Amino acid sequence: MGRPQLLLPLCASVSLLGGLTFGYELAVVSGALLPLQLDFGLSCLEQELLVGSLLLGALLASLVGGVLIDQYGRKQAILGSNVVLLAGSLSLSLAGSLAWLVLGRLVAGFAISLSSMACCIYVSELVEPRQRGVLVSLYEAGITLGILLSYALNYALAGAPGGWRHMFGWAAVPALLQSLSLFCLPAGTTEAAARRDLIPLQGGEATKLGRPRYSLLDLFRARDNMRGRTMVGLGLVIFQQLTGQPNVLCYASTIFHSVGFRGGSSAVLASVGLGAVKVVSTLTALGLVDRAGRRALLLAGCALMALSVSGIGLVSFAAPMDSSPSCLAVPNASRPAGLPGDSSLPGAVVSPPPLPVTSENQGKPVPPTSMKIKPHPKAGNRTAPPLPALGTAAPAPPSAPEHALQHWTALVCMMVFVSAFSFGFGPVTWLVLSEIYPVAIRGRAFAFCNSFNWASNLLVSLSFLHLIGTIGLSWTFLLYGLTAVLGLGFIYAFVPETKGQSLAEIDQQFQKRRSCFPGVVCVFLQQSFI
Repeated sequence: MGRPQLLLPLCASVSLLGGLTFGYELAVVSGALLPLQLDFGLSCLEQELLVGSLLLGALLASLVGGVLIDQYGRKQAILGSNVVLLAGSLSLSLAGSLAWLVLGRLVAGFAISLSSMACCIYVSELVEPRQRGVLVSLYEAGITLGILLSYALNYALAGAPGGWRHMFGWAAVPALLQSLSLFCLPAGTTEAAARRDLIPLQGGEATKLGRPRYSLLDLFRARDNMRGRTMVGLGLVIFQQLTGQPNVLCYASTIFHSVGFRGGSSAVLASVGLGAVKVVSTLTALGLVDRAGRRALLLAGCALMALSVSGIGLVSFAAPMDSSPSCLAVPNASRPAGLPGDSSLPGAVVSPPPLPVTSENQGKPVPPTSMKIKPHPKAGNRTAPPLPALGTAAPAPPSAPEHALQHWTALVCMMVFVSAFSFGFGPVTWLVLSEIYPVAIRGRAFAFCNSFNWASNLLVSLSFLHLIGTIGLSWTFLLYGLTAVLGLGFIYAFVPETKGQSLAEIDQQFQKRRSCFPGVVCVFLQQSFI
């Protein structure tokens, strides 16, 4: 590229638009899930399958994406992922069955996972150390903007017939814009530039030695303390998921309904506020990541996550919340006749799902009274009506003033949780992963850690509805709080500070760093340069 003055703004646009696409695809299902229940009569298992299919596609990409990134280059991997995303968006927009929805989400998940890995590595290698923190963190800022955009479009399109089709289709726009930016950037760093960055400088000049070669098995060996680097990478990606943050994104509307926001539009609108908080917090992180440092942001964010998610659990003990998934309710055959929600009798009256519109009323508000449920032709013969995921089996009594205060307290705790993630785990995890590995194995190592990220994300998301049905919403959030405390200890013990250092200096730090494992005496692993 003959115009280096454009490098920074173009890198910023690639990072921001890549994150925007990622965040939009990840969170759009939150608002689309509610109207999809009416159109397709989804059970709890089918809802979890629809949410989890994107995560499964992302997991598949993380298993093969590292090889693609290292073999074909970062830029080509991003462009290829955008083509795949367009195919997934088309499948989702035109879907006429659950199978096509799942397929579209699977393809979209593959695309955003491959793009996320390639974007962070690509940008980190093109820019200077003093700019790397901000520009790589712009990816997380894009994610938060994408999430906010998806929540806003969900709210705007909630009353439109077939609005969920438009929700899924808009994901193609930022991907196309990112592709245009990429055509103006080089394929990657030149060999000389990469060598200057990755080989320690002696007397101001790069050594003449070539770059070392690594295999995937080297990630588990003591060579260059690769085992210690892998432990840091895996620990960060696993703890950021096991704290329960995927469920705040994918089930935001249903969680808000369970903590007192009656009506689908109110729940989705509250989700928009959640997205706005996430954007502000991530922008704050952009100004702090190269000043306060990666380690400080991780420690502060994880501590706040532990406090806030535990606060949600404690508040839900004191306030009555509709936290039991209705599709896991007792079957009608074993339910006493005449109870609210009993649809075993002709013309049975049940409470309406918390959506502002249906396909019949064309944008008219759903009355806050009971209504008759008509079985959807694609839903099959179900023993229970296809209600939303959380707590809509029966109308909730009006909240007392103290209960309303507790519901708002739960909302504040949730926003603190999202804010803490957005300036801690959210941007810093991917920044650290793009810094700690040598260039020769960076793509494969990033993908290996990312596979555990998506696997744990998939586990947490698929188990959420059944978990709250088994132990309740309160204990579920308290369990997430305990996990956050364990994550705080891990960060304090194992994650080093990398701010202001070149990739070569970070590599040296890890080579000289002692590797500590629980129950084993800490020893120094001094390695000679290869």
